[in-house]
Amino acid sequence: MPLVRFDTETLLAAQDVRIVFFDVDGVLTDGGVYFSEHGETLKRFSILDGLGLKLLRLAGITPAVITGRDSKPLRMRLEALGIEHVRYGTEDKLPAAEAMLAALGLGWKQAAAIGDDWPDLPVLARCAFAAAPANAHFEVRAIAHYVTTLRGGEGAAREFCDLLLTASGHYRRLLDLARGPAA
Repeated sequence: MPLVRFDTETLLAAQDVRIVFFDVDGVLTDGGVYFSEHGETLKRFSILDGLGLKLLRLAGITPAVITGRDSKPLRMRLEALGIEHVRYGTEDKLPAAEAMLAALGLGWKQAAAIGDDWPDLPVLARCAFAAAPANAHFEVRAIAHYVTTLRGGEGAAREFCDLLLTASGHYRRLLDLARGPAA
């Protein structure tokens, strides 16, 4: 029996999601920007979050990333996760999200998003289901349908993925696959 639990109203609100827009800094990372002595940007990603994005794909839900930054470590991480729908260096995230929806033949009623700060607000406000990490800016938390218990870069994205997997009816099947055959 799965241990994950979300209230029924939240699950019903998220059940038709087919695409999820993820911000990077403050959602998939802790929001810190680290520079090496050579000026390289370093980022810390949670392995839990990465598996969550992979599980979404297995459930037929498209993970998409729209980020205001661009760096080699970010590109390497998203490539390793098999994320196909990405827009880098985009301050105005709404046109990027609309283009992805159009390319996939989806609408806002099938979209969810998780973001942590003001640049994410236009996308979050249009999605059928919006989420924010626990440490998101208060304006973002105020419009979110769901605020994670975990912080950005520390499992917030995975918590959101688990919610969407549960809402879509795929969580238990994927968990059973991960557990393997019963003894």
